[in-house]
Amino acid sequence: MTPIYKLFFSILFFCALSSFGQNFKISGQITDDQGESILGANVIIVGENRGTVSDDKGNFSITLPQGEYNLKISYLGFKEITETVNLNKNLTLDFQLEPKSEDLEEVVISSSVEKVNIRDTDMSVSKLDASSVKKIPVVFGEPDVIRSLLQLPGISNGGEGTSGFNVRGGAADQNLILIDDAIIYESSHLFGFFSIFNPDAVDYLKLYKGGIPASFGGRVSSVLDIRQKTGNTQKLKGEGGIGVISSKLSLEGPIQKNKSSFLVSGRGTYAHLFLKLTDNNNSAYFYDINTRFNFRLDEKNQLSFSGYYGRDLININDSFSNIFGNAFGVVNWKHRFDENLTSDLNFSFSRYGYELELPEVGFNFKNSISNFKINYDLKHNINENLDFNYGINSIRFAINPGEIIPTSVTSSFNARILNNKYAYDNSAYFSVKHSLTDNINLQYGLRVNAFSRMQDKTIDIYENDQPLLYDENRDIYVEASPIETIDGDESEIEKTYFNLEPRLGVSYILNDNTSIKASYNRMVQNLHLLSNTSSPTPFDVWTPSGKYVKPQQLDQFAVGFFKDFKNSPYTLETEVFYKKINNRIDYIDGANLIANDAIERVILNGESRAYGWEVYFKKNTGKFTGWISYTLSRSEQRTPGRSPEEIGINNGDWYLNPYDKTHDLSIVGSYELNKAWSFNANFNLQTGRPVNFPVGQFEYQDLNIPIYEGRNLNRLPTFHRFDVSATYTPRKQQKAWESSWNFGIYNLYNRRNAASLNFEQNETTGQNEAVRFSIFGIVPSVSYNFKF
Repeated sequence: MTPIYKLFFSILFFCALSSFGQNFKISGQITDDQGESILGANVIIVGENRGTVSDDKGNFSITLPQGEYNLKISYLGFKEITETVNLNKNLTLDFQLEPKSEDLEEVVISSSVEKVNIRDTDMSVSKLDASSVKKIPVVFGEPDVIRSLLQLPGISNGGEGTSGFNVRGGAADQNLILIDDAIIYESSHLFGFFSIFNPDAVDYLKLYKGGIPASFGGRVSSVLDIRQKTGNTQKLKGEGGIGVISSKLSLEGPIQKNKSSFLVSGRGTYAHLFLKLTDNNNSAYFYDINTRFNFRLDEKNQLSFSGYYGRDLININDSFSNIFGNAFGVVNWKHRFDENLTSDLNFSFSRYGYELELPEVGFNFKNSISNFKINYDLKHNINENLDFNYGINSIRFAINPGEIIPTSVTSSFNARILNNKYAYDNSAYFSVKHSLTDNINLQYGLRVNAFSRMQDKTIDIYENDQPLLYDENRDIYVEASPIETIDGDESEIEKTYFNLEPRLGVSYILNDNTSIKASYNRMVQNLHLLSNTSSPTPFDVWTPSGKYVKPQQLDQFAVGFFKDFKNSPYTLETEVFYKKINNRIDYIDGANLIANDAIERVILNGESRAYGWEVYFKKNTGKFTGWISYTLSRSEQRTPGRSPEEIGINNGDWYLNPYDKTHDLSIVGSYELNKAWSFNANFNLQTGRPVNFPVGQFEYQDLNIPIYEGRNLNRLPTFHRFDVSATYTPRKQQKAWESSWNFGIYNLYNRRNAASLNFEQNETTGQNEAVRFSIFGIVPSVSYNFKF
């Protein structure tokens, strides 16, 4: 057993020796007047200097000696509830809080949800609710979850017009994205211009950059956990907006008052309709719909159904067309056994599919990934100092890496179906939250993972079991040719990997307003996105670990300082982190990934590392709110040779990842001038993305061919942008209809940020020259929003 496992299990054994008191327990759930669970509500025992807060499902629990107590239930923006209880047995009490009419509900709720929790072991966690997302100015005036996350420390992306996001120097495929526990494989519409998350359907989100609980697994960079609204159980409500290129509408209300509710929310763009008026055959648009239905069967059982369907449709002059998108469905059953034990049973199906049609060359290309998932989680409150979380998780993956279909008799392409790939990912976990003393809180746990890759329908056999060969004379890697191809059995296991993933977090409370926290994570990723670009593209294909592709394995350490300034609205969070990932896929020079059924011939297993410092300073309340986030970091990758004779990739030296950003600064501010006008602004400054520039050129058949040395030795110019918006809410509003106007300017000073630099041959001089390609200049927007 390695030293780190010995240390982990020693701590685990010591901490589990907790005494079980003979006290009584008060537990229950806290919701708002619409039936929505409240995260972070305070439950205070008046006069006892004791209390607790509700979790993300609104549940709370506190253990006390027998006696009479006054409970105070409070949450910013809501009326307090005080109740006297005579505690001589375990009690279950549910509370419903009513909003204060004089407060701006959305603003206040946001500040509470996102405020740092000094005592909790949670660290490296970013929280936002829908109201914060809607404040941040974005291109075309459409509120965007991903663009909002990019304003937080440690989170970036490849630049304008790129999909996905990068966390602490990790790749986009290393993020686990969940909506109501359903797995999402592509987070963007229209190649990154919009995210698939409709803010009107989102209740809140959490992004775990580190300190990730043992209940999550499957990725090595982050977990983005998004929860949809449950729907209003009291009355029918709606909201929507009409923008320059898109509109949206959401409806929610009771199916049976106080017992069941529904939420339906849809969005769509219509810019393609204006293109038709100009005799332009190009079009690009998307639509999506979110649904959720909740049923409170009785005091102990709740049933919910969630769903999503979204599609992007792109057509360029009838010579190129795309259809791609996500879909998922979720069934969830929550059960309360007693005041100590609750369970959460979840079934989900998720699919991402992509289809490309090129009529001029006569072929269609399709690929997809889907999964069935079941997870069963239990929360067991032992006493006020000890909580157990444990559960099981099973996922079946089905991957169609590609299917080529000729569409005409003159097509130069032959029909071809790549091998479907199947795998099973099974896990069990337990996690413990333990208050050792008044000053020391622990969270520790273990996740056990078994991943089984099934055989392909056909299997290539290579000489000496080497699908990738090294040519010593030319110092290059070349693909091996199979010596035999045999039939496989898709019901038989090709390879199984077992992994242990320990988790540990600790917080030390210096005082009621200050704490120091530290965490360690080991995580394993068994799915890999085959992509040698800086951000995902629809041509990228997922592949499971197998005989030649090993699971990625992460070890991450983080230490942070957290300060809630007493009697002031300011909070400070600062962390340093270091993480190392083994078995990160690297590609040989000239690797072709499109419709490649033998990916083992163009990849090597390497390693990556990232380290950095993050600062997050925030003003939570008042007329002026906002934050400053700054990240100083480094992200690198290395792939040495498999033997001393091989040079590896980039001579086996460390090189910058395409998602490395040395400096990343965001400044976000919101100012409420009065009840009619509010103003929002954000400024972004980032180090340019690493790229390759040619160091010379040679002439071949009247063409100048550029010469490159090394990988990612250069950078794009520094990225910076300033966005502003103003919201006007008319003072005279109809009682049943509230409306507002939003005016925005994206990229106020018209900065032409480089999405890429291409070196092209000048027709006059014959020399290669740099040509900057930019996505956006200044973009004004206006939208009309309403509620009823």
